[in-house]
Amino acid sequence: MGFFGTILDKLGFGSAAAHPVTPSAQAPSTAPAAAPAPSAAPVVNPIAMVDVVAQLEQRAAANPQKLNWRTSIVDLLKLLDMDSSLAARKQLATELYCPDELMTDSAKMNMWLHKNVLAHIAANGGNVPKELLD
Repeated sequence: MGFFGTILDKLGFGSAAAHPVTPSAQAPSTAPAAAPAPSAAPVVNPIAMVDVVAQLEQRAAANPQKLNWRTSIVDLLKLLDMDSSLAARKQLATELYCPDELMTDSAKMNMWLHKNVLAHIAANGGNVPKELLD
């Protein structure tokens, strides 16, 4: 399981979450055009909505540190009891395909990473407010 998968698990998405962080490139088909091979599409279960905001607010209220998960990827990771070091954030950024030009500037990478982690959480059924995704 990748770093992002751990985030989803900690938020209660479980193994049913569709971790959308892999490239979607498909290998070219060698089957003749007239007889396409049957596709083995994975069974898709409806995504249950996870109340991410309530969970994170509850964790923040119980945490002795004043952590602002709404603006800081470091604080978000700390609330989830995950490694928030620069090395860990770079690993997560690589997993989510952060542009190379942002990887050398930790502040820009952190902003990109925070927004994209929240967007990926929302894509997996989390109720992330629109203002946090803009």
